[in-house]
Amino acid sequence: MREMSGEYERAEPNTVSGARLLSVLDTAADGIIVIDARGRILVFNKACEKMFGFPAADVLGQNVKVVMPTEYAVEHDEYIGSYIRTGERKIIGIGREVHGRHADGTVFPLELSVGEAQTPEGRQFIGILRDLRPRKEGEQRLAELQSELVHLARVSAIDEMGAAIAHELNQPLTALMLYLQAIRRAHAKGIDLNASVGDILDKATGEAERAGHIIQRMRQFVEKRDPVRQLRLLDPLVDDAIELTLLGQRHRIAIGREQQDDLPLVLVDPVQIQQIIVNLVRNAIEAAAQARRPAIRIATSRTASHVVLEVSDNGPGILPEALPKLFQAFASSKRRGMGLGLAISRTIAQNHGGDLVVDPGGQGRGACFALSLPIRADMAGIEAEQGGQPHGRAG
Repeated sequence: MREMSGEYERAEPNTVSGARLLSVLDTAADGIIVIDARGRILVFNKACEKMFGFPAADVLGQNVKVVMPTEYAVEHDEYIGSYIRTGERKIIGIGREVHGRHADGTVFPLELSVGEAQTPEGRQFIGILRDLRPRKEGEQRLAELQSELVHLARVSAIDEMGAAIAHELNQPLTALMLYLQAIRRAHAKGIDLNASVGDILDKATGEAERAGHIIQRMRQFVEKRDPVRQLRLLDPLVDDAIELTLLGQRHRIAIGREQQDDLPLVLVDPVQIQQIIVNLVRNAIEAAAQARRPAIRIATSRTASHVVLEVSDNGPGILPEALPKLFQAFASSKRRGMGLGLAISRTIAQNHGGDLVVDPGGQGRGACFALSLPIRADMAGIEAEQGGQPHGRAG
């Protein structure tokens, strides 16, 4: 670049090196802006024209603030001056995410790397910019698809449990019908119901509430909604998920429940964590059903950095050839279901900053799945703000 009559324009490609430089600038996939020590734009390549919507001729010689949103623009000149005075770097040589302003006023995310050069015309700063909108849109779409898959896995789980849940619902509904039929028969025979109708209606109401509770729990489990993370105790979530899993359970199985005292709160989406627990307990029940005396163990504990849930069974363990695909979607060997359970469960765990791992067992020892969820470093401060909520089991 060269200065002419106080304005900046493109260097004429009157040399091989000049032509080569202009070619490189204008064919670069990333935006390239060069400014002087006063923030005036010296170079604005074609990628920048496309990115910001300004023709180069309209911005050359102007302060670079023309492509910045207000919150960046008001401090930019001061930042350059401060750097020139003190040499303290805040962005030079360090890539970071910032925001740019399009010609139509739209503010959009950018990845910016800034370098510095000493030239015969003075100090110049070179910015390499990459439009992050495609990546952000891709990440958002991926998150939406992942959310859809998580929801689909919950619906699939309820579908697989359909017969058991129908059996569980049928019991209170049948009892309710019998109570009402008893009242109708007594009334038809002219029997005085004053002494007994209150007790019968109370029992009927109890059965209706039981059926309603089952339906409400199913609805909450499969409801499609945005993830909401809350500070929760893990044990109540585990107990509720066990109750949901055992609805209409035909297997007579011994369930050992172990809890460590004073477990800290974890930041979780309760429904998604219960989704993991339901899947692990269902799998354990199916595996243990192959044992002579079916039994599973469900234990919660903590390490220095995580709260851990272990679900183990006394089944035959997991075959070595099944391990590589155990956490892959659609790789289930079950005749029913979509094979989403463990794959989605591990994804949920990892999205929470934790993990889901397995000890496959075998040789007379059943499998053990371990879900770990991180303890927040600032948990003590959070609990103090909440009035010292105890860590022990709630509800």
